[in-house]
Amino acid sequence: MTIRNTVRVGLLLCLTLLVVAFAADRRGIQSAPVAYAQSTSSAPACRHVGGTVMTDFGAIDSTTTMGTATGDLRGAVSGSILGAPQTGPTGTVIFHVQHHWVTESGDQIFFDPATATTMPLGSGLFAVLTYPLHPNGGTGKFASLNGGELNAIGEVHCDNAYCSAGQTVFRYSGQVCFAGQD
Repeated sequence: MTIRNTVRVGLLLCLTLLVVAFAADRRGIQSAPVAYAQSTSSAPACRHVGGTVMTDFGAIDSTTTMGTATGDLRGAVSGSILGAPQTGPTGTVIFHVQHHWVTESGDQIFFDPATATTMPLGSGLFAVLTYPLHPNGGTGKFASLNGGELNAIGEVHCDNAYCSAGQTVFRYSGQVCFAGQD
């Protein structure tokens, strides 16, 4: 028997085994059942978002900023400082802020009061160290918004001790979560 004949016999045997395997599968030999992911309609659906915010102090009153938001939540945004800034641990300065956000389509996004922890850099400039934002509802396409968390980093420039004049710039990122559909 030559090598050529041996290869032919080997290929013929492999082909025969493949045909037998396919035939056996068609006769009802079943593989293990497949489990598919199921959607629970009441589970929240979260979406990642990000963009920037730039505001000016004193645009509305001496304790409220107003400006624009870009990115996924683009529109207009303002933040009202809730009381005088407080001294925090290790030389930080704490600002308590209530946000007001209106998207470019006119939908509102509601937020819990936020706490911005900053580090003074001198000349009225503050680096924002932590600034978690918690959305809790809204109108229009944000009517079923029921949570999530955004984090912001950036700078605040205050022209006086109570930040009644100056500017802010932030980068926000995180997620917003919507109630599932029943």
